[in-house]
Amino acid sequence: MGLLLDSFWRASAYCLRPRVMALSTVPLLVIAVMAFVFGYFYWDAAVAGMRGVLDSSTILTSLWTWLQGWGVADAADVVAPLMVVVAVAPLIVVISLLLVAMLMTPALVRLVADRRFPGLERRQGGSFFASLMWSLGSTALALVALVLSIPLWFVPPLVLILPPLIWGWLTYRVMSFDALSEHASKEERQQLFKRHRSSLLGIGIVTGYLGAAPSIVWASGVVFAAAFFVLVPLAIWIYTLVFAFSSLWFTHYCLAALQRLRNENAPAPPYPANPGAASVLPPSPPPAVLSAGGFADSSERPSTLP
Repeated sequence: MGLLLDSFWRASAYCLRPRVMALSTVPLLVIAVMAFVFGYFYWDAAVAGMRGVLDSSTILTSLWTWLQGWGVADAADVVAPLMVVVAVAPLIVVISLLLVAMLMTPALVRLVADRRFPGLERRQGGSFFASLMWSLGSTALALVALVLSIPLWFVPPLVLILPPLIWGWLTYRVMSFDALSEHASKEERQQLFKRHRSSLLGIGIVTGYLGAAPSIVWASGVVFAAAFFVLVPLAIWIYTLVFAFSSLWFTHYCLAALQRLRNENAPAPPYPANPGAASVLPPSPPPAVLSAGGFADSSERPSTLP
């Protein structure tokens, strides 16, 4: 618990550094460029496809007719773009996580290592390709679990438990691997995952719940359409900050745990064969001072009496 809290406040303090704040804008810029490119080429087709899905529903058609009776014309034209944004939101979250893992986490790990653990040996237990495959495989598993759990979201308590649990598991898998890939060997990483699995999963779940904050801003952008193009980029930037905090938390925790593990496995210093022998021997007497005549003291002189 001490290691958990210590790494938490250190990660919070590091998030306020100008370097971390500047790094958090890099994924935002990448996502903005991707959104512009895909929006330019595919936005109209995506909205038209969503409009076709909405019009094919008998219940929704009745709803549009009822709204038109109340003077709300072309409600489907307003709802279709918002539904496209809502459908793309989980994909943007996953892309944000992967971009933070690839673009920010290596720089954040070097920042923490240089400031706190300059003497920690780098054993290169994971390459960039291994980290990428690990992240993509974990993301695929998380998306499958997320899709399979959607029917359970209609049970009120589970909708507040399952998504953060799945995102927490994904964050734990991606961030822990990246935090240890440069410094820990494969055997050390596996040992740390086994020893600290519950704590690492707990960090992932907490950061998964922190990811609900950008969702509130995102929902506000959907509701307040006039501020959509301001609130949605703000939500994406908050996502990157949350993931950056997660990366720092995992980095501080994992590197400190790695240092403790190496201290435990370090060989003991050599000892003498009989360390207590010197203390058992009696102290040697001080050298005798000879007096005149060559005798140590007066008691050794021959008596002059007959």
